Amino acid sequence: MVVATAKEDRMPYGYDDFDDYDIDGVGFADPGGRSALRAATRDNPRDRPCPTCGRKNVLTRIDVARGYQCDRCADAAEGGGY
Repeated sequence: MVVATAKEDRMPYGYDDFDDYDIDGVGFADPGGRSALRAATRDNPRDRPCPTCGRKNVLTRIDVARGYQCDRCADAAEGGGY
C-alpha cells in the first residue's frame, strides 16, 4: 500500500485546477490571478519590502526567499505596467 504524503501525490493525472494548489506549504495570494506571490499567513506574514521599489509590507518571507518583487514591479518588468 502506498500512502500519499504530499498534496501533489494525491492529484490525479492531468489535474489542472491549481487555484488551491499549495507551493511551499502556502497557496497563492490571488488564486487564478496573475500574481505569483504567496498568501499571507500567521507564519508567512506580508511584512517585507519590495527589493525593486522599496514599498513596505508587500512581500512575504517566502516571496523574498524566491527572489520575487511586488506585483506592480513584476507587471512593469513584464510590460504590463500600471
